[in-house]
Amino acid sequence: MGTVLEANANNWEQEVLQSDILTIVDFWHDRCPFCIQLNPILSEVAEEYKDKIKFVKLNVLENSSNREIAIHHGIMSTPTLTFFCEGRPVGQTLGFMPKEHLKKVIDDMFEKHRECIRRSTPLKT
Repeated sequence: MGTVLEANANNWEQEVLQSDILTIVDFWHDRCPFCIQLNPILSEVAEEYKDKIKFVKLNVLENSSNREIAIHHGIMSTPTLTFFCEGRPVGQTLGFMPKEHLKKVIDDMFEKHRECIRRSTPLKT
């Protein structure tokens, strides 16, 4: 790992819903200035947390299928980072944030992820 993967409607289930580790999805688009500012920070943090967290980006304006995924998950602005545990959202942050703030949010999400795993039942698709 250590990189930020590109997701779309074709690989969403495999990359996000079937992931067995904490997965962070960056709902973004290329006309969003705060999304563009967050990109290098997300790449740096992905490298620091490689093998512990999966980082995925979904461009919400790329096509209608990607928009449907965003709508399904209640995304109303970009950038939005949503944290997934075994296909279930367990947390979300909105807007740009500096690297150290992002790392603190991620560290806090590890606890929610552990609780999710402990209480988890199979997700019906």
